[in-house]
Amino acid sequence: MKFHAAGALAAVTLLAAAVPASAQQASEMGFFVTSTSIGKGGDLGGIEGADKHCQTLAQAAGAGAKTWHAYLSTQGAGAVNARDRIGKGPWTNVKGVQIASSVDELHGTNQLAKETALTEKGQTVMGRGDAVNLHDVLTGSTPEGRATAGGTEDTTCGNWTRSGAGSAIVGHHDRNGLRDDAPSKSWNSSHATRGCGMDALKSTGGGGLLYCFAAD
Repeated sequence: MKFHAAGALAAVTLLAAAVPASAQQASEMGFFVTSTSIGKGGDLGGIEGADKHCQTLAQAAGAGAKTWHAYLSTQGAGAVNARDRIGKGPWTNVKGVQIASSVDELHGTNQLAKETALTEKGQTVMGRGDAVNLHDVLTGSTPEGRATAGGTEDTTCGNWTRSGAGSAIVGHHDRNGLRDDAPSKSWNSSHATRGCGMDALKSTGGGGLLYCFAAD
């Protein structure tokens, strides 16, 4: 009987974990990791295309009344800092867990981890050690959330228009990498990709996913 009771308890636990967020929770959501990519690697249709992707997913989840922006920086003339386009906070995930109360906290001691960096559907994104590693999230940003300065090195897949040659900076949503150092644990600025195509993104543990924030 003890074995069966334990099995029943486990089943209940699994069912509880699978319960989706309520409509109210979804409407109050201020942050998510995209459940799907645009499908063209680093070619997001520019930063505007990335914003549209965030808005579309938020709309489908019941949070479309807010203005959603992708956490992305751009390079060159008129460079954009990711930190300047996501509002002032605070931001909570779809389950109501606060990620950060402000832009400074987001880029300091935040609550981002694999368990809290959920999709708009409330799903956990697979990371290092899982069957498929998807922990590389496109950002094109420094640890402070700013555009990279100087030089000609591509860190944004041509300002999010390339799906072939080039590179982009990614962060680890699970705060886990090959080494025990700051870049490996960085949610927004861990390393560069090997290219801008989907296969190149997958080769280092990514799938073209984005961080989306409610900017209002």
